[in-house]
Amino acid sequence: MPTFARVQRLVITIAVLASFVTFLDGTVVNVALPAISRELGGGITTQQWVVDAYLITLSALILLAGSLSDAYGRVLVMRIGLIAFGVASIAVAAAPDPLVLIIARAAQGAAGALLVPSSLALITATMRADVQSRAIGVWTAFTTAAQLVGPLLGGLFVDFLSWRFVFLINVLPIALTLVLLARLRLPEKPSGRGVDWWSGALCAIGLGAIVFALIEQPNLGWASPAIWLPAAGGVVLFALFLARQRTSAAPLMPLSLFRARDFAWGNLATLFVYAALSLNGFVVGVYLQQGAGLSATAAGLASLPMTILMILVSSRAGAWAGRWGPRIFMTVGPLVMAAGALMLLWVADDFDYWWQVLPAMIVMGLGLSLTVAPLTAAILGAIDQEHSGIASAVNNAVARVAGLLVVAMLSTIVGGALDLDGFHSAAWVTAGLLVLGGVVSWIGIRRNPAEVEDAVAPASVDPAPDVA
Repeated sequence: MPTFARVQRLVITIAVLASFVTFLDGTVVNVALPAISRELGGGITTQQWVVDAYLITLSALILLAGSLSDAYGRVLVMRIGLIAFGVASIAVAAAPDPLVLIIARAAQGAAGALLVPSSLALITATMRADVQSRAIGVWTAFTTAAQLVGPLLGGLFVDFLSWRFVFLINVLPIALTLVLLARLRLPEKPSGRGVDWWSGALCAIGLGAIVFALIEQPNLGWASPAIWLPAAGGVVLFALFLARQRTSAAPLMPLSLFRARDFAWGNLATLFVYAALSLNGFVVGVYLQQGAGLSATAAGLASLPMTILMILVSSRAGAWAGRWGPRIFMTVGPLVMAAGALMLLWVADDFDYWWQVLPAMIVMGLGLSLTVAPLTAAILGAIDQEHSGIASAVNNAVARVAGLLVVAMLSTIVGGALDLDGFHSAAWVTAGLLVLGGVVSWIGIRRNPAEVEDAVAPASVDPAPDVA
């Protein structure tokens, strides 16, 4: 089994910590939503916006951030992102009303967009072959664990302090990452390519308009101009964004990337799998409090088995994928997760966590552990080093957009209320999305690394040697 050199271990630590805060804040908020709603008001609409304001800017700007990472250097972009994320987190914690909270969450997502592509690109730029696959497995294990442990940390803070402290969790890891980043000495060669700011604006505004329509539609109806006009405008703007990628000298999402088979099909699988994860995380975090009557801490503990399994299995799954290919793991993993999601149908009015929820969490955790690292390795392994930042950004943008859209459609999915029937409806939708993710992986992903198509144009670069 490959071992990591000292500089590689430092790179992995920095990459994990920088991404940790971004993924943590994507889920830590879930168990805090009932407390936020009680203090600031707004009901389920405010809850949706607190989640989606973060995801809108994160998903829309992560493409721009990937381009910035390649153009100006990963370390510089990461340092700016860390500082901005810390400031935005403090603003969220101090928000006096829903509007300020939502605006601060949007700023937090914008800062987070700078962190994910630059952190993962550090790994792909400094490691190759089995070492890279194993490193991605470690990164995936801890960043996905951040998403899963987030509800537990959030629950503890909500129950024993305040929901506001949930957003101050970031301060320590941000400070530590800045210290470690100062110690990292890597020869970076920023490309100096221009950055397409217009594409960034089209993507952000287009997605924002679509999400606004999806969230507010249950309140106003599709016949309202306040709904169909933003929806239509958002679709047009996003279509213009895609069209611009064909003509821009420095596209945020080079469409040529999708000529690589594993990249294209892997991102489609990402769309389904991460939509399911986002829906499940939101619904479980909120329903266990508002429907089953658990405390915020107990609701957060519900996902702990998934966290433990991710830490124990994910890095091994990444190494296995490097040896045997990702296809089988990307197929079996989502199908196992789908079985776990269907087990949530056991939840009844006479609630019992140990028999109705715990088995589902264990099965979903096992499937998730088999899925995420091979999925990430397959997608990034299909792209050359020069485009690693943009490739990472595209994949993360797809994952965030998946969560963004499914949360925006929450009222439609659960039938307007997150009661027991709504919870069961969400479980069916979650399982269906996961099955689609598994089927797409089986159809599209190559069987083993030797079958992966050559990395995309303009030209592949020679594999970088391991950093000594």
